[in-house]
Amino acid sequence: MRIKFQQNLDELKERLLVMAGLVEQAIQRATESYSTRDLGLCEMVLRSEPAINRMEREIDQAALDLLAMEQPMAVDLRFIIAVIRINADLERVGDQAVNIAQRVQDLGMFANVDVPVDIPKLASLSSAMVRKALQAFIEGDADMAQAVLALDDQVDEMNSAAFRSLSSLIGERPEMTPQALNALIISRNLERVGDHATNIAEDVIFWVRGADVRHGAIAEE
Repeated sequence: MRIKFQQNLDELKERLLVMAGLVEQAIQRATESYSTRDLGLCEMVLRSEPAINRMEREIDQAALDLLAMEQPMAVDLRFIIAVIRINADLERVGDQAVNIAQRVQDLGMFANVDVPVDIPKLASLSSAMVRKALQAFIEGDADMAQAVLALDDQVDEMNSAAFRSLSSLIGERPEMTPQALNALIISRNLERVGDHATNIAEDVIFWVRGADVRHGAIAEE
């Protein structure tokens, strides 16, 4: 029975990683579409959303079934809870990808102009946070997860700088308001991606160490 339970846990982990792959692909396509103004990439992101949503429901159900049937304890219980939380954050990263794609579609109606914000750099950092958090999950590495938390301040500062720059641009050149507003929303979407990566990292720490580090708290099990 223990071997079967472990197999079920391994399968749950694999399903979550498949979900993660879909989400990472969506955010990569969405951010690339901003740089290239490739509306075909936007359509691919929008078409991927139903599959991501379906996988979220399936993973949640599988995790709840394990909780109900096996009544796990200690680290196994924390693992399943972490999977449920990470699953929700991955789905929300997918939502951010959809939001970015929709903003790029909107930008397609206006002239392509330079705005004073480095969206590709922000996208690279927030995506790297997601990848590192997921790698920490794969390896069960709480130290790696802890390193993700340190990156969140950089993403927040870049988003704040974008807000200041784009707000000034709107005041100085009101004819560029649509482009600036869309860039501002995309910057905020990417900041939220970083927040979800932070949540994933916190859940890895909870699973591995039994410590709740959300909101800066450290409460040992």
